[in-house]
Amino acid sequence: MNKEFSYYKLYFLITFLLIPFCRINAQETPYVKVIFDNSMMSGSYYNTSVMYSGESWIKHKQSKLPVAETHVFTPKNSLELQYTSADTDDWSAIISYDKIRGIDLFQPATHLSFWIYLQNIENLNTLPNVAVLNKKEEPSKEIEIYHKVKLIKEKWQQILIPLSQFSEEFDVPNISGLRFSQSEETTITNLIFIDQIELISISNTSKLTQNPEILTSKGYERHIDITWKQVTDPSVRYIKIYRSTADGTFESVGVQSPGISGYSDYVGKIKQTEFTHKITFLDKNYKESSFSNAITSKTRKLTDDELLDMIQESNFRYYWEGAEPNSGLAYENIPGRTSMIATGASGFGMMAIIAGVERGFISREEAVERFLKITLFLKKADRFHGVYPHFLDGTTGKAVPFFGNKDNGGDLVETSFLMQGLLSALQYFDANDNKEAEIRNSITAIWNTVEWDWYKRYPDSDFLFWHWSPDQEWVINHKLIGWNEAMITYFLAIASPKHPVPASMYYSGWASQSKEAFAYRSNWGKTGDGSLYTNGNTYYGIKLPVGVSNGGPLFFVHYSYLGLNPHKLTDFYVNYYENNKRIAEINQRYSIENPKKFTGYGENFWGLTASDGPNHYSANEPNPENDEGKMTPTGALASFPYTPVASMKALKNYYLNYGDFLYGYYGFHDAFSLDDNWCSPLYMGLNQAPIVVMIENYRSGLLWDLFMSNEDVKSGLSKLETETQKLKNEK
Repeated sequence: MNKEFSYYKLYFLITFLLIPFCRINAQETPYVKVIFDNSMMSGSYYNTSVMYSGESWIKHKQSKLPVAETHVFTPKNSLELQYTSADTDDWSAIISYDKIRGIDLFQPATHLSFWIYLQNIENLNTLPNVAVLNKKEEPSKEIEIYHKVKLIKEKWQQILIPLSQFSEEFDVPNISGLRFSQSEETTITNLIFIDQIELISISNTSKLTQNPEILTSKGYERHIDITWKQVTDPSVRYIKIYRSTADGTFESVGVQSPGISGYSDYVGKIKQTEFTHKITFLDKNYKESSFSNAITSKTRKLTDDELLDMIQESNFRYYWEGAEPNSGLAYENIPGRTSMIATGASGFGMMAIIAGVERGFISREEAVERFLKITLFLKKADRFHGVYPHFLDGTTGKAVPFFGNKDNGGDLVETSFLMQGLLSALQYFDANDNKEAEIRNSITAIWNTVEWDWYKRYPDSDFLFWHWSPDQEWVINHKLIGWNEAMITYFLAIASPKHPVPASMYYSGWASQSKEAFAYRSNWGKTGDGSLYTNGNTYYGIKLPVGVSNGGPLFFVHYSYLGLNPHKLTDFYVNYYENNKRIAEINQRYSIENPKKFTGYGENFWGLTASDGPNHYSANEPNPENDEGKMTPTGALASFPYTPVASMKALKNYYLNYGDFLYGYYGFHDAFSLDDNWCSPLYMGLNQAPIVVMIENYRSGLLWDLFMSNEDVKSGLSKLETETQKLKNEK
């Protein structure tokens, strides 16, 4: 496959080249633009840079500002500015806004606000000046802050600067960060701390009307999960979490967004095993409510099965508690767009919910109510010849062209991910009652009206096409050619009872041997390996029958096989369980050899796949050309059916050794890089569910059994087997 036209590269091109972008939907809730609240990782803050010259100096770690955990305004950390200012020299520190996928609508603001803590300073005139930066990182005029601060040491003070003082050009969307810089000469080394940098309006005077109430507390090996009564008071800015220490006092350990009703407090290896928690609410002016009730639980050693339960449940929450409320479907990422749901991630999430019922996280009755909501929404939502768009507005059901104005129609691959989940649900909800019958009838109606054959584009086409736009038709013109994540698309198109494509398209399209397909695959991984769909090369001692490059990113062996059981899928070339297992093993062995010498890589630190990154979203692979040094937990954890021992080693390593920054209420954050000292703030809809589902397939085969028991799926498999035998006879 040509790397430039892989799934994620395609959308990268759409996002950045095919403009103008869509208008943000009116239902989206705007965010406060926060330039800094907390660093995910200790040591230094990735989104900073410092410079100094001559005898001036500022403390740094590899040109990044240090993170401080001893002095915090909003826990768990702040930024440390320790500096000396020489008369003729200079220093500066830039703090950049972390551009988070989908956070692109902001509340209006009148002021730059940040909090400052004076630890060691004699003259306020030596406090730094501050400027804001535009999108080109060009600074505004500098503002002196010394006259906005009182010389009160060891106490947090708020600094408010009207944005108009910087320049009328520096409005909220245009501000990309701020710069602290040297002011007057110092005779000592100043030490101050900065926290909670944001753009706010100071007109808000609303008071808290809700009292905090903790509901549950549950201890695990290295963390405590606490939940609280859902926040309905719009005046709440944060939930502040307190934990008891060994001497019975309470210290603040973190804050949580009011949209999330729980917190995973990672306590690590400390000897204390019993912990009591309380919470408070902070209003928009950071005034604190009274304490909630206290609740106590203990950490304890977990068995491997209990550890798997824990990981499945936390990632399951993304789709259950974190779902868009009107549709019941999954967000693209959290935090992110507040009304936009992702079609493919929602299909994955349905399967995670089914696993959640079987694991006892929720009741079957609760799942039934959720699926009634989901199917009612989907029946009314935008479809294009029966095919859903990549993104839908969860409040209206209308297509959201998030990746640009050409992305305003049907997305066949995302729809196939959705249908994989719906068909599993069709088999699961088999009770003889009205509600479950309604779910089955709705899913059947949706399934039967997907016009897979329309997406051939031409009657005699060898390929399926990814997109169709109602006003621009086939403008994206992207043919689906394997090896990638889209095998399920061809399989379901063949299996369709009402709008099937010929089974021969599996070989003419997905596994095509044509010159066009050869060219399409030839540049993947910059090696040309796998250009004929088959590969045949040996990587790190493992021969790979099918696959581009040396296997590609691991989502290739996850997304199509959440329901489609690779054990039962054998084509002309290979059995796909065996092939996928080899791809996962290659991925781990690459990390063991670690040719680029990235920190951490090894037998318990692997899983290169598609994820958020320090600078961009990308699909990383087990080869030096396409390995950026970021690791994605779902890579190894969704590979449990293929590599259970290696996946368990990675799971324990990620949780036990990196859980302080990597593990949260919705499971593992999307990705991290030890060399960059960076961890994604995101939970990703496409990456949380495969952990739940593939661990369940490893443990019980549940989703594989459900999906494969569907009569249309059986028919599709039979058609493919017949076509394969026909090809063998011809050869």
